[in-house]
Amino acid sequence: MKISRITLAALLSVALGGFSLAAQAADGAIKVTSLAEVDVVTVGKDGKKSVKRGPAATTVPGTEVIFSNVFENISTKAASGIVINNPVPNNTAYKGGSAMGKDTVITFSADGGKTFDEESKLTVVGADGKKRAAVAGDYTHIRWAYKGQLQPGKSGDVSFKAVIK
Repeated sequence: MKISRITLAALLSVALGGFSLAAQAADGAIKVTSLAEVDVVTVGKDGKKSVKRGPAATTVPGTEVIFSNVFENISTKAASGIVINNPVPNNTAYKGGSAMGKDTVITFSADGGKTFDEESKLTVVGADGKKRAAVAGDYTHIRWAYKGQLQPGKSGDVSFKAVIK
C-alpha cells in the first residue's frame, strides 16, 4: 500500500502564524489547495447588502476567517483512506460548529494533534489543574476522514471558521 502525504504551508499576511495542513490517502495521489478568506459585505446603490468571499489579506482581532481546503484526486485510480489534518492557526480560536465536509467524519484535538475524538469527549486541564470538558476555543486541530473512494479527477472540500484573537 502506497502512502502519499502532502504538506502545505500557506504564508498568510493575516498575522495568523503558521497555517499548514497534512493530507494523506491510502491509495492514489491527493492535491490539496488551502484558502483563508473573509466574508465581505457591500451595500449596493439600492441599499441591498450582498456578501462575497475574498482573500483574508488584512485582518484585525475579532475578524472571522474561513479556512477551506479543496482536495482533488490527481491519480488515475480511485483514492481511499483520505485524511486531512488541519491545525487551527496560531492567534485564532475555532468557531464552534463551523467545521464542514460532505461525506467526512470530523474529529477534533485539544492536545496539539496528538489525539482526536468527538467534541463531546475532549478534555483539557484547566488553570486550576483539574480536567474539564474542552470548549471550541481549546481545539488545536481538526481532522476530516473522507468516507468511501474519491474517483480520479474528482474533488471535495472541507472548511472551518476561526476568529482572530
